[in-house]
Amino acid sequence: MPTDVPKQIDFLNRPLQEILQQNAKVYPQKTAIVCENFEFTYIKLEVLSNQFANVLAKLGVKKGVRVAIFLPNRPEFIIAFFGTLKVGGVVTAISPLYREREVEYQLIDSGAETLLALDSLYPIVEAIWDKTPLRNVILTGSAAAKKADAVSKRKVLDFGQLMEEAPQTLFKAEIDASEDLAVLQYSGGTTGTPKGAMLTHRNLVSNAVAFAAWIKGKPAQETFLTALPLFHIYGLTTSMTAPMSLAAKLILMPHFQPAKALEAIERHNVTVFCGVPTMYQTLLANPELCNHNLKSIRVCISGASSLPPQIQKQFMEVTGGLLVEGYGLTEASPVTHCSPVDATMKTVKIGSIGLPLPGTDAKIVDLETGEKTMSKGETGELAVKGPQVMKGYWHCPEESDAVLRGGWLLTGDSARMDEDGYFYITDRKKDLIKTRGYSVFPRELEDIFYEHRAVKLCAVVGKLDQRAGEIPKAYVVLKEGASASEMELKEFVNSKIANYKAIREIEFRKDLPLSAAGKVLKRTLKN
Repeated sequence: MPTDVPKQIDFLNRPLQEILQQNAKVYPQKTAIVCENFEFTYIKLEVLSNQFANVLAKLGVKKGVRVAIFLPNRPEFIIAFFGTLKVGGVVTAISPLYREREVEYQLIDSGAETLLALDSLYPIVEAIWDKTPLRNVILTGSAAAKKADAVSKRKVLDFGQLMEEAPQTLFKAEIDASEDLAVLQYSGGTTGTPKGAMLTHRNLVSNAVAFAAWIKGKPAQETFLTALPLFHIYGLTTSMTAPMSLAAKLILMPHFQPAKALEAIERHNVTVFCGVPTMYQTLLANPELCNHNLKSIRVCISGASSLPPQIQKQFMEVTGGLLVEGYGLTEASPVTHCSPVDATMKTVKIGSIGLPLPGTDAKIVDLETGEKTMSKGETGELAVKGPQVMKGYWHCPEESDAVLRGGWLLTGDSARMDEDGYFYITDRKKDLIKTRGYSVFPRELEDIFYEHRAVKLCAVVGKLDQRAGEIPKAYVVLKEGASASEMELKEFVNSKIANYKAIREIEFRKDLPLSAAGKVLKRTLKN
């Protein structure tokens, strides 16, 4: 365990929203969020989230009811997040990159009846509203409701107006932190089919506190660059709840833009930045890099995909700070491992995801049964155990039982542990594609391919790419007598999904390699 980081932490059994309430009392005038030209203190954020809780209560939201947030990184996301928790609701965040099909699926599966969205995203909501359980749609933006009413068949609600009319009093629902859900976070799990990971208040509080302790965060003294998307669990924990547990200042970026990120780091003396490898890569490649002083950076964490050693070394040389790799997964809120931040550029174990966080146990088990513990140096499946591990998958008991065994979460990732107790990921989940830090689930894309009249058989795999890590590539077998061009199929599939999931290459084949059971051998295709 790193110096000054306790092996065990007494994780208080408390609701997640109390990290905001506590700081609003202790540091009321401390700046909580800076977003473009706006600043919010902790007491202001507390009051605004109280108001949103009262808005939801008036709309009929009660304990356990799901509320969808369909926003990029904006102050309203954080306001709505904590407001939902205060009323006892469960947040399900939807990526603003999603298209109609994806939004419809998450709303139906989660059962969310209330949604907060950016006005520019309303056309997507309008198109799928009738197919979902939605009753209340709240829009934020410039004259949001008026703009939507002009083209809508329905009555939409205006965030600003609702907030003006809402009382500022604290709405306090009774929360059992160990049992009650705070977030329903969608993930492909280990099978590639999107499922809602049920994350409790205790799951998220424990991970925020453990991560803050691991990076040796100093209360009310840190400044985080919050550029990771908050709808993603990696951003939610490392760039929102963990820094807020420290009463840190969050420099909130609606979209990651390298030039603006460099400017923000220098202007606000950012001390901590959590990102994905492509973020660090684009910062180093930006022509404005040499014009900015980045020496305020103390520590950076890279996650979501493997960090190239060259990028790691170069970034540390430029900033003088430490850039280390971590590991996590949605089902663990998400952080389970991280390299120590008291290392130096010379002592960092390049390629390692580090050690388990305080309160977290990890082991390597055999790939066949998941029951035999492997020795140091041997490769197997990584299994983790700790207070951050989810309750299970929403309405998926069989899938839950498959990955949760005796309190241990089977990650689906192959790994090994060295003699010093450091862990290394040797292979990713069998089918999951990681592109620019985002997860792409092949089955989702394959299902769309099969909707095309000409497709007989298809398989989507990840192809190595220097910039993106991997890109989705499809192998397609057409039906006899049918025809379809690569461009036609790309347009057919890509029009239904977010841009980062887009099929980049299609290879037509007469057949695909199959197992004896008739399953496509994707590993053969990748090799």
